[in-house]
Amino acid sequence: MSQIKIYALRETIELHRDHLSKAIHQALVTALKYPEEKKFQRFIALEPQNFIYPTDRSDAYIIIEISMFEGRTKEAKKALIKKLFENINDLCGIGSNDVEITIFETPKENWGIRGKNADELQLNYKVNV
Repeated sequence: MSQIKIYALRETIELHRDHLSKAIHQALVTALKYPEEKKFQRFIALEPQNFIYPTDRSDAYIIIEISMFEGRTKEAKKALIKKLFENINDLCGIGSNDVEITIFETPKENWGIRGKNADELQLNYKVNV
């Protein structure tokens, strides 16, 4: 399970939403063997006065926060981050200097899904990749 939040200027999200969505989801599918049908993304469009970032970033600057079950290997997480940078550049033309990614991992018992704790669910994919 992964929940994705994408923060950017409203104009950037409006311009790149579909391609960003595809770039992010394909990175999850490729690097973490995530099921194609599992897509949980939230785009948070910000006005310029509410999105302050360093002057060495452009107006295309985005922040991606990934909340997911713990259990992925260090190598899998590094592969995910690498694939995110590649896909976003290839599909959106947004360079790596304008992309920041944070992964937050929590135990399954800290998630509530479909009326249960996630550690009680039967998943149709592996978390330990």
